[in-house]
Amino acid sequence: MSATGRGVPARSATADREIVIDRIIKAPRDLVFEAFTDVRHLSRWWGPDGFTTTTRAFEFRVGGEWDFVMHGPDGTDYQEWISWTEISPPERIALVHGEFRGDPSAFESVLTFEPAGAATRIEMRTVFPTKELRDQAVEQYHAVEGGRQTLSHLDAYVTEIVRKAAEG
Repeated sequence: MSATGRGVPARSATADREIVIDRIIKAPRDLVFEAFTDVRHLSRWWGPDGFTTTTRAFEFRVGGEWDFVMHGPDGTDYQEWISWTEISPPERIALVHGEFRGDPSAFESVLTFEPAGAATRIEMRTVFPTKELRDQAVEQYHAVEGGRQTLSHLDAYVTEIVRKAAEG
């Protein structure tokens, strides 16, 4: 029985502030998790179509930070900052993501990595401080499509690693 007792799933208290994106990645969970946690991988696939990433600092540990710039296809630079709040290899990563440390508009994301046969199901659940910030991310920055494109790049990147390993 659901939380409402009527067969209708309970609505999350944060549903109007959330974006949830998931994808089946055609690679083992350990590799997908590594691609998210090692800077040498991240710079190869991170970001939506046409974007590149320059890392200024990277320390993957709870309390560690990733300070980077995303370069848009139109030449615009986007200052970005992530701090990890939870790391449970190879199952879960929680983080805070904003333009800078202390950004009042920063959002929280939880990434889960679940085995799906020989593949991995990844889910990115992002919660914004307000519904208005979530709506702005969706409407102005195309966050849903950008998230889907980013996971597509991850899929292509790790699939190529798997293919090369099978050949080699």
